[in-house]
Amino acid sequence: MGPSPYTLLRSLLAAGLALALLTGCETMGGRDDDAAAGAATVEDRGLTADEMEAEGASAGAMTGGGAFQGHPLDNPEGPLAQRTIYFDFDRAEIKNEYRDIVDAHAAYLARNGGASVTLEGHTDERGSREYNLALGERRAQSVQRVMELLGASPAQLRVVSYGEEQPAEFGHDEAAWAANRRVEIIYKSR
Repeated sequence: MGPSPYTLLRSLLAAGLALALLTGCETMGGRDDDAAAGAATVEDRGLTADEMEAEGASAGAMTGGGAFQGHPLDNPEGPLAQRTIYFDFDRAEIKNEYRDIVDAHAAYLARNGGASVTLEGHTDERGSREYNLALGERRAQSVQRVMELLGASPAQLRVVSYGEEQPAEFGHDEAAWAANRRVEIIYKSR
């Protein structure tokens, strides 16, 4: 009497599984063989010291002492990195907490006559489209007036209102509305 069909099937499955494992291990070893044979190579294209210095100057970087080296507009720790002014509901007055930011941008523009910005006014979704366009414009003009008083040239400042058309946050709650009531300072030239 020979083995039962069940025992024969188990033996075949065990042999198939062992063969599959061996084949898988051989395939993984094949990758190493390909790399060793040079089929796939990795080339070190690191920057030279001069190239790294040039990259640091253009992108800005912190030095060992913590001082930022680069363009002031690129300093992530500086006041010029903050370019959004938020407003209270239905208001166009700049809140005290944002005065330093507006002052810093105005001072930068006053020192750099070739620099220019677009002041983009935005609102939340509440109110009519027409009302929100006018409110966004009043907010941008509020920032414009302060910047001009602090030395920026009118030729450096452009005002545009998007009203509720370009929300920063999509949502229908106070958090989304607060994020959308803003003026963005967009540099067109430095």
